[in-house]
Amino acid sequence: MVGIMSDIYRAIADPTRRRILDDLLARDDVTLSEICNGLVANGIVVSRQAVSQHLAVLESAGLVQSRRVGRTKRHTVHTEPLARIAWRWPPTGAVDAPGGRSADERFGGDRS
Repeated sequence: MVGIMSDIYRAIADPTRRRILDDLLARDDVTLSEICNGLVANGIVVSRQAVSQHLAVLESAGLVQSRRVGRTKRHTVHTEPLARIAWRWPPTGAVDAPGGRSADERFGGDRS
């Protein structure tokens, strides 16, 4: 579990990868070229090879799923791994399902 979480944190630590995830959320099931074009349109200049490497990191963390369609690969976002992060650090006052206790109760009201 620790290795999986580390992969997720490493994947979302990079601002370009977060931008790729944002783009995939906005328009799902896209090709590498479409992702590159979307980044350039938003003022982020990055090579096709770099985007491909970022996608590989996101895919290994389980945040992106890819499928081959003919000669191209189509990429979709998979947000379930992010739910692990949200569950670990719920908003103040939110109740988590497993213990039925709020974050305030678990952490004594002060999470600073």
